[in-house]
Amino acid sequence: MASKSFILQILASIFIFSPLVHSMDFNFPAVFNFGDSNSDTGGLVAGIGDRLDPPNGQIFFKRPAGRFCDGRLIVDFLVVAMDLPFLNPYLDSIGAPAFRKGSNFAAAGSTILPPSPNAVSPFSFGIQVAQFLRFKNRTLELLEKGRKFQKYIPPADAFQKGLYMFDIGQNDLAGAFYSKSLDQILASIPTILVEFETGIKELYDEGARNFWIHNTGPLGCLTQNVAKFGTDPSKLDELGCVSGHNQAARIFNLQLYALCKKLQGQYSDANVIHVDIYTIKHNLIANYSRYGFEHPLVACCGYGGPPLNYDSRVPCGKTIVVNGTEITAKGCSDSTEYVNWDGIHYSEAANQYVSSQILTGKYSDPPFSDKMPFLLPLKF
Repeated sequence: MASKSFILQILASIFIFSPLVHSMDFNFPAVFNFGDSNSDTGGLVAGIGDRLDPPNGQIFFKRPAGRFCDGRLIVDFLVVAMDLPFLNPYLDSIGAPAFRKGSNFAAAGSTILPPSPNAVSPFSFGIQVAQFLRFKNRTLELLEKGRKFQKYIPPADAFQKGLYMFDIGQNDLAGAFYSKSLDQILASIPTILVEFETGIKELYDEGARNFWIHNTGPLGCLTQNVAKFGTDPSKLDELGCVSGHNQAARIFNLQLYALCKKLQGQYSDANVIHVDIYTIKHNLIANYSRYGFEHPLVACCGYGGPPLNYDSRVPCGKTIVVNGTEITAKGCSDSTEYVNWDGIHYSEAANQYVSSQILTGKYSDPPFSDKMPFLLPLKF
């Protein structure tokens, strides 16, 4: 367990590295996103030939659209709020993809640390950064060849003026619980964040100056983790979430916050914003009915019925045969009533709520509410 003195050491480091920072101006020519399934707009599907089936995408796209969701993700709402188009996945080469306003390097299942042999995604954070470097170099090469490529790729100054978004680390923690103790997971967090810091430094050295770093959500409240690790009621908190998973997320976030404060002081010519996603999502789950939801932990698209409607053997939209009988993970009748979409990912309605809270600026450090040229309309 993390000791009180360990927590105090982290808080002390936050104080030491706290600089005077200025707010970020959200007028960006392009967005470059790095992450996992929370912000993957089709990278894993394109990269490994994976397939998503209906009802994924049913709410907004009316078809599977590379997202592990019934519709839009947080990143979709955020870029639209900045008057930018949805981000095309870097790995998707079909359909004449346009990258003029940025690119998405996120891939579902990705980790910060290099992937293990049995990892869902080979596209860890280091690989995503390497892909970005190739993207940038190739873009600059094409720009030198004339104007015919300009409508497809970002201008050269977009790499310095653009926004670099990050939402990754969830899988490093969640995956570790299948083979490690809580103490071992907590002990691994500094190593995870060293890898993250290395990637940030590479991007900074390549000219990146605007960093928007999201912390990780309450892992213990994901249906998948409740089903697997919450069979013993003593392991659950007052919300029905797995206590150990949420403790790991909080410790990770505390150390990530300390790193962001360090980066703010180290890169005085850059904007480094930390966004407290954990608090937003935890508040949603704790007060779900206040925000128009009826089910905080039950999966909308799943199999098994109450209390969780989740079976790890059958992903959303898939059909398998068990003991000679076909079972299918089907969608619920109204996904806007559910916080959780498929046991692992949030519904579009939940993503919209989270986005609206991010855009208030009050969950960011430094806050940016005075720099917002946009307003996200709520539809609840």
